[in-house]
Amino acid sequence: MDGTMDGTKAESAYYPESERLAELLARIGASLDDKVRNPPIDPYLTRAQWEHLAHEPVPLTPAPVDELVDELISLLIPNGGRVSDPGFWAFVTTAPTTAPLVAATAAALGAPVRYGFQAVNAIEERSLEWLGEIFGLPAHMKGLYSSGGSSANIVAMGAARQHAFEARGLDPARDGVTGTPCAFYVSPETHHTILRAAAVLGIGRSSVREIPVDDNLHIRTDLLAEAIDADIAAGVLPIAVIANAGATNTGTIDPLRAVATVAHDRGVWFHIDGAYGLPGYLDERVRPKYDGLELADSIIVDPHKWLSAPAGIGVTFVRDRTILLRAFTQGPADYLEGSFADDGRIGVSLDSPGIPYGDFGLELTAPSRGIQVWAILREQGVSGLTERIRRDNDFATYVARTATDDPRLESLTNPDLSVACIRYIGDGSHSNDELNELNRRIHRRLVRETEFLPSTTVVKGAYTIRPCFISPRATWPLIEAFLPTVVRLGDEEAAGSMP
Repeated sequence: MDGTMDGTKAESAYYPESERLAELLARIGASLDDKVRNPPIDPYLTRAQWEHLAHEPVPLTPAPVDELVDELISLLIPNGGRVSDPGFWAFVTTAPTTAPLVAATAAALGAPVRYGFQAVNAIEERSLEWLGEIFGLPAHMKGLYSSGGSSANIVAMGAARQHAFEARGLDPARDGVTGTPCAFYVSPETHHTILRAAAVLGIGRSSVREIPVDDNLHIRTDLLAEAIDADIAAGVLPIAVIANAGATNTGTIDPLRAVATVAHDRGVWFHIDGAYGLPGYLDERVRPKYDGLELADSIIVDPHKWLSAPAGIGVTFVRDRTILLRAFTQGPADYLEGSFADDGRIGVSLDSPGIPYGDFGLELTAPSRGIQVWAILREQGVSGLTERIRRDNDFATYVARTATDDPRLESLTNPDLSVACIRYIGDGSHSNDELNELNRRIHRRLVRETEFLPSTTVVKGAYTIRPCFISPRATWPLIEAFLPTVVRLGDEEAAGSMP
């Protein structure tokens, strides 16, 4: 037969002439440059122009690639969200800088997957070593890339589960955890992905113990010790203690050494969630708050947060990477391992499987994330990253202090890192409930009418406006204009007026 059921030859459905990457990517690049340099304040003004794309029927015939690129440039990119805006301070994510974006594009076709010993596989490991070095981690801590903080925490908690059960002579990855009550220990500031990890790993969300915090939102180590001791006495198996090195909500850093002491004195795995805040270590003014970092059994960080990598990059570091093999290995597959010769040759063909990242975590096939982090470090160096981290921390400190000095504003936290939590209080005549509603209205006007896009949170019962400064495109003039805008909108809302 000649490729079709009736014996006739068929042309490929894919047209090689469409592979004009240099030309097409140049057009896309110009559009992205324009979006970053001239961000629209309200992209939804043009919603009617693109909304039909979300309701079109499935295409039955090919469309010219130029038509696709036209739609990307005219409709999708301009209306794709505002994360790249200099004033986007909503969450702990931002748009990537140039070098990692270019590297991601290069890897998407030049080295689409990380497995097999080839240049990108080697760079994957080297970039992990670089990250560990610049964050002051012990040399024996090895890493693994995954899709973000959610998966990175699951990998770390999977290692913690393996460690706790192996200490009892059991193998939870092989035999499960049925019949053994377990517990994680967190503060209210811990990211809720730990709840997901508990659910996925069979520990159960109800087995996550929430330990109260002190007035600075740091976990109370005395109450932590009491909780673990009570569980041990009741026959519960402690799996892990989780500390924050820059909580996503408020940027707070727990007393890492004290938490590590409580955990290790009881033989419990000590995990640090630094998904957002670990890069703060580069700011030598803040570094003393990271004392005890080297005591961690596992640490996570998300380069797609403060390092401005493209979205979808998290890292888990563990003290002994072999435990990940025991916790996550899927067993060999004839079609996969058998395809490699592994005879010591070094090349770009199927000579060696390379480092077995697919057995260290949740993903078998995964993109080449390390090349993007490698590109960031090449682009900015440690000095450039340090300058950015210091600047972002200065932004938060400036906003908090300025709010404290203004009688119409209030700062709810003294920032450890680059998150500020402020609110408008006006003339002081409003109740807390009234202030919560007032600040909710101020926030909606900020994101709808201005170039400022902070998020909100609740701190000590107060609804606050929460700018998180990690955008590489933020500027001091923008920061200095933020609080006067909050005050203006607050005065208008308090007076019941609208412009």
